[in-house]
Formats: sequence, C-alpha cells, structure tokens
Amino acid sequence: MAERRVEGVRLLEVGDMTQAEIARQLGVTEAAVSKWKKQLVEEGPQALQARKATGRPSKLDEATKAELVKKLEKGAIAAGFPTEQWTQARVRQLIKREFGVAYHQNYISRLLDDLGWSVQKTDPRAIERDEELIRAWLSRDFPRIKKSAVARRRDRV
Repeated sequence: MAERRVEGVRLLEVGDMTQAEIARQLGVTEAAVSKWKKQLVEEGPQALQARKATGRPSKLDEATKAELVKKLEKGAIAAGFPTEQWTQARVRQLIKREFGVAYHQNYISRLLDDLGWSVQKTDPRAIERDEELIRAWLSRDFPRIKKSAVARRRDRV
C-alpha cells in the first residue's frame, strides 16, 4: 500500500489525471486518493510517508529492560530456578516478581527477541546418551529384531 500511496502522491503532484483515474490505475478507492490529496495540501508530502506502527507503549522502560537483561545474563539459577534454562514461563515469573509487571505468556518471546534473546527449548535427549552404542544397536540388533518380527507376523497369517 505504501508504494501505491507514493505513486498516488506523484500523480497528484503532476496533475495530469483526475482522482478517479488515479484510483483506477492504482487499484485503490477514490476516497483514498481524496484523502491523500487533502493530506498533501494540508501537511505536505512528508505526511504521506510510511511510518512504523508504534502500538501500545511497553510496560517496561528502557532502563528496566536493561536491568532485565542483566538478570537474564546472571542465569536462571541465580534468579531462584532449579536449572539454567530460561523458559517463557520463567522469564514471565521473573518480570512479575522483580518489576511487578504482568505480561501475557505469548508476548514473552517477542520481548526476548527485542532484547536480543531467544526462548530456550529443552533437548529431549538424555545427557548420558551414548551415540556410538545407539549406532551399533541400530546396525546390528535392530535389523535382527525387525526380521524376526516380520517372520512372526507372516507365521500368524
């Protein structure tokens, strides 16, 4: 839409086409072109430049966010959690406990991303996992077990 608005402003400034013709050419409503023209006359071309949507102001100011990052850097154990993993729920609890601000669970990943952090997901594999033993089992034992299972199924029929 921003590209169409920029082109619409250019065409309005040239003045060779009517608002209806500009609307048809750009695939927008005549009301949109009329609004662009009004803004162009009253506020100038800068009023029609694309702006980032600001949204609702953050509940944490920049200083508080910097303090949050420091607490995250110290680790989850230092913050009173049993392991070093920062989950969304833990970050949410930390923010509520330390700063008295309640965020929705789904917002925490966006907040962490804005702070240059990411949500940590658990690795479902055990730390004690022996990759070499697993490869040996898959190459030696599993084919034998599979073959005997197929034979038993065949015998049942």
